[in-house]
Amino acid sequence: MKASALRDMTRDELNQKLDELRGALFNLSFQHKTGQLENTAQLDKTRKAIARVLTILSELDHKTTV
Repeated sequence: MKASALRDMTRDELNQKLDELRGALFNLSFQHKTGQLENTAQLDKTRKAIARVLTILSELDHKTTV
């Protein structure tokens, strides 16, 4: 997901997206450890998506305090 699309979301939507991504990362890492994951690049993509969401949330927090 692109950062521009994330910036259009509300804080609640971002938190919901973060929960979804963390759940997906858990499932992917579990599949990877059991040898069932064929596309290991999904792990990196999901981690980066989580980082994007956390960055946008951090920016929103910073805007409200300044």
